[in-house]
Amino acid sequence: MFSYQQAPLGHPMLEHFLLDPNYKNLNHGSFGTYPAVVRDQLRKFQDMAEARPDEFIRYTYPTFLDASRAAMAKYLNAPVNEIVFVKSATAAINTVLRNLTYCPRDVIIYFSTIFDACEKTIISITETTSLEARKVDSTFPITHKEIVRRFLDTLQKAKSEGFNVRICLFDTIVSLPGVRFPFERLVDICREQGVLSCIDGAHGVGHIPLDLSKLGADFFVSISHKWLYNPRGCSVFHVPIRNQHLIRTTIPTSHGFIPKDSPAQPYPNDRLSLASKSAFEKLFERVAVTDDASYLTIPAALEFRREILGGENRIFAYIEGIARDGGDLVATILGTEVLTEPNDGTIDQSEIRRCAFANVRLPVTIHDPKCSGGSKSISAYMAASHWPIVTMSQASEVVSWFQAQLITEFSTCASVFIHNGALWVRLSGQTYLELEDFKWLAEVLKELSERVGGSDVLKMK
Repeated sequence: MFSYQQAPLGHPMLEHFLLDPNYKNLNHGSFGTYPAVVRDQLRKFQDMAEARPDEFIRYTYPTFLDASRAAMAKYLNAPVNEIVFVKSATAAINTVLRNLTYCPRDVIIYFSTIFDACEKTIISITETTSLEARKVDSTFPITHKEIVRRFLDTLQKAKSEGFNVRICLFDTIVSLPGVRFPFERLVDICREQGVLSCIDGAHGVGHIPLDLSKLGADFFVSISHKWLYNPRGCSVFHVPIRNQHLIRTTIPTSHGFIPKDSPAQPYPNDRLSLASKSAFEKLFERVAVTDDASYLTIPAALEFRREILGGENRIFAYIEGIARDGGDLVATILGTEVLTEPNDGTIDQSEIRRCAFANVRLPVTIHDPKCSGGSKSISAYMAASHWPIVTMSQASEVVSWFQAQLITEFSTCASVFIHNGALWVRLSGQTYLELEDFKWLAEVLKELSERVGGSDVLKMK
């Protein structure tokens, strides 16, 4: 019998995953990956669907779906009748924002570090409704205290101008740069101000501890395939009962939609127990005939975390610790710095960098007279003449070159991006990684950074 609790994390865990032995995955946060035991469950459900399609889709699938919803509800401490699954966080955000009705002078507040697709969703809605948008600058480095202050200022300013702040959208953990956001405090403020809170927790579930009943957000979504070891195409969507009347349709509209002037009608050939479910649960049970087998593997993923990896506390401690130590090591080798929340003396050091991401400055200078360079330490790096220098117009191409070389030449990946006038790399901590992986990547990044100064790279348009 495998000694689960004593199994060392790090490279011994690689035997459970499906990763190519020649590929080092330092970018788990983008697309995730899952272990073989979860793959086996996925294939089992897919095979069941193909063996008896009608029986599985009409009658068997809902039973397994309920089991997954119950497992996720227990994991997140939320009532099972408030938990459903959708394909992506973007789909859930669209579901929330496109279900709300807007009146003239209604406003949505969001932050400049929002996921790009979500910002475009907001822009799209403002083009077709009376909703107006206010964006809060959240350029890092910045303290959580300052983020909260800017949010409050924006909210109060909108109200003083006679606007109605309808809803606010913010992250648990920002994608780029990969940093934790003060989402708990923002939820509290929304509640105090009578504003709906919508959390894009794409990087939340399986990444940091979450208690949705305690959090009390109005809408919450998180992608389980990023950090929970679930197959791709599965996100949990939490809507408290108090708000379920606001979500009248899925995207696309499912057979569970109930027109305002019509009584609910049972869907032909559905299982008999369907009548015991709420309208909200029925709405999301079968949105379309797609392969939703990933929804059904939640229990297997949670069992793997519990039995093989030793439970949530052990996982969270390891991925956060390896990201912190690995990020520090990479920054030391590159001679740069890790992006971190400024400490004004009022913050406990243990509360800084509380997630499994590390953002490390790359030793490449972006020359842009319009950019201040951020903090004094970043400004000092901007003056480092021994670094390759690229223009702002070249920077996006340099990012693409970095990304391509990491994959094609070195069989690895880490997210390279531009933020606050500088080039950064986002590193993911994970249970199958060790410090030597970060050390190896640091040498690769150092070599690539030096090559940026070469004529071939700088010829890019």
